[in-house]
Amino acid sequence: MKSCLIVDDSSVVRKVARRILEDLDYIVDEAEDGQEAFDKCRQEMPDVVLLDREMPVLGGLEFLKMLRGYNGGQAPRVIYMVTENDVGAVAMALKAGASDYMMKPFDRFQLEAKFVAPEEAAV
Repeated sequence: MKSCLIVDDSSVVRKVARRILEDLDYIVDEAEDGQEAFDKCRQEMPDVVLLDREMPVLGGLEFLKMLRGYNGGQAPRVIYMVTENDVGAVAMALKAGASDYMMKPFDRFQLEAKFVAPEEAAV
């Protein structure tokens, strides 16, 4: 099974994303901020990181830079979440190593589209 680390300071976002991803057969872990997420990645690297931009302690962009600089930190697919249509923030995240991005708030369809390959969705 694939694993996903959901990194968001909102417990509601984490709960909603967890429910959707578990339905897609992901093993899910959660972190409330970038520092907690980095600590978890050092223990066990997930396959995918669903990463919020704005968080206390260590924000999403800072976490992303640390992750990509860490041994093995190039492996996870990182989906960067932004709340406003800020092209500059998305561009900085992609430059720092984000694999993809999505807008918040999201619904089940939008999140599943980021995690299910097109050929799997057709089945």
